[in-house]
Amino acid sequence: MKVAAKIPRIVHYCWFGRGEKPKKMVKCMRSWQKHLSDYQFIEWNEDNTDLSVNRYVKEAYEAKKYAFVSDYVRLHALYHHGGIYMDTDVEVIKPLDKFLNHEAFSGFEDQTFLQSGTMGAAKHHPWIKELLEDYDNRSFLLKDGTYDTTTNTAVITAICKNHGLVLDGSYQVIQNGVTFYPRDYFSPYDYINGGNYKTGDSHTIHHFAKSWLPAHVRIRGDVKRVLSRVVGPKMIAQMRKLLSSSH
Repeated sequence: MKVAAKIPRIVHYCWFGRGEKPKKMVKCMRSWQKHLSDYQFIEWNEDNTDLSVNRYVKEAYEAKKYAFVSDYVRLHALYHHGGIYMDTDVEVIKPLDKFLNHEAFSGFEDQTFLQSGTMGAAKHHPWIKELLEDYDNRSFLLKDGTYDTTTNTAVITAICKNHGLVLDGSYQVIQNGVTFYPRDYFSPYDYINGGNYKTGDSHTIHHFAKSWLPAHVRIRGDVKRVLSRVVGPKMIAQMRKLLSSSH
């Protein structure tokens, strides 16, 4: 007898700002249909989202910082509906059914930080509730007029560390059955240094549109990616080490 999955076959994604999706994202989303053909897909946007749900979301939306709006909305969707959330620049390369029997799951972005481009949870899971509640007393617009651009990965990592997560990039299960996978499962692409850690265990690839970063930072990352393809990530690391030691 087949046991019912804890996480429903629902894929949530966010698209705020009413702009046209870039070709790269459209291509990524086509891979969802290929590997997740029996899933329900729900787009969260201005038409089905309460953008005044809290101060943080309202201020982020008014500032047109849509990536930060989606940081909250992804959690809201997972808590109230259950399922899997994916960023629109995530490519699926293998079916995700093996993860549906977890209470909740995510993975590492590198050795010390978690990722949030692919994550899932059962409906009303306490881990998602805790992550949501972190926004209750936060403001996106700070007193000095700047924005709180703290990434959700930094916040989620800190909260999970308090629950016993060891920041070493390894497979782990913490309280309430929250399971974390090594980076190669969901985030094998190093968007900072351009490295590629794809393995036979990789199920999704986050291509990182990096919409939350300033233009000069995105350009620098793209240059590193090209260099990595030419000389390899190890050579780049050695070059960086030599440059830093020369100062």
